[in-house]
Amino acid sequence: MSEIKKQEVITFKVSGSVAKILKSIPNRSEFIRSAVLNALENSCPLCKGMGTFTPAQLEHWKKFSRRHSLEECQDCHSLHLVCEHESKQPSFHSEDEKHE
Repeated sequence: MSEIKKQEVITFKVSGSVAKILKSIPNRSEFIRSAVLNALENSCPLCKGMGTFTPAQLEHWKKFSRRHSLEECQDCHSLHLVCEHESKQPSFHSEDEKHE
């Protein structure tokens, strides 16, 4: 017999305007699940999506940033970290992956 995965119901408060928008979405449970998973998968590994560093993280960042810089990709214009020991190399984007 196959094992059925338990699901848990989680509730949260939103403003009236957000509630109104969510009520207009046909499958809002799936929409919210997808949005939460996307946010969890794409959050900053240091601040975990909080947008700020703790004082200890800030000290680590200061040390790290002495030998690393933020640079803009010439192809997609995304910011990325570059180690001072890396030579300037062409973009990692292949011709098929380049952003329009």
